[in-house]
Amino acid sequence: MIAFQTLPDDHPDLALSPLLRGACLILNYAAEHGGIGLTATKAFKRDFVRWAVENFEWPGKSAEEMFRYQSVINEADFPPVDMLHFLLIRLRLGRHYKGMFRVTSEGKDLAAHPGLLFKRLISFFVLNIDHAAYSRLGEGVFGNWDVWLNVMNVEIEDGTSEDNLFSCFYGEAETGNDRRWREVHAFGACVLKPLEWSGLITAQELRDQDNKLEYIVTKTALWCSGLKLETDDLVQPMTRH
Repeated sequence: MIAFQTLPDDHPDLALSPLLRGACLILNYAAEHGGIGLTATKAFKRDFVRWAVENFEWPGKSAEEMFRYQSVINEADFPPVDMLHFLLIRLRLGRHYKGMFRVTSEGKDLAAHPGLLFKRLISFFVLNIDHAAYSRLGEGVFGNWDVWLNVMNVEIEDGTSEDNLFSCFYGEAETGNDRRWREVHAFGACVLKPLEWSGLITAQELRDQDNKLEYIVTKTALWCSGLKLETDDLVQPMTRH
């Protein structure tokens, strides 16, 4: 069982979701400016993408770093905007009309109610998107969200490395094994990255005693408040509220 919760609009944990924050910014910008201009290929125009880069405060993609390497940024160069554009259209919270992206009435309503938008947007993004299609290698990973989330609910309670978490599902990740490396990458891209974008986990870079870079995966407060899972009774009660 996986149940995304409807949180009060002023719940502080909602601020932990980069994807939710980005969705609200796009919907509110489009509502305030009468829409967002589209290119001939129906992507957001560069002026809006630049605004998004400067205002999204996306983890790992600061405006300073983005503009350091390129002065002109298209929608495809900034994956969060590319994904959100797709999601908002699919969920009918926005639509294309006469060369513009315009907010639907439902989109305006949900932008004003982030608690409801969290449940609608994040549940669809996590559970229904083919995340392999957006990964660098384009490869999926065997498994399903019911197993991944319920096992992770217990395994990352006190934080664990990405390699350790991978081994819980697929056995030890052998070093020097190209096929295994690709499976580890697919797990990160198709499972961990969507949860990080959603604001449910964090993945912090650390060096182990051999100076090897590893990623430590931990829950955020939004995991505890925004998800209800079958394995909740195996987790310390103090972490749930």
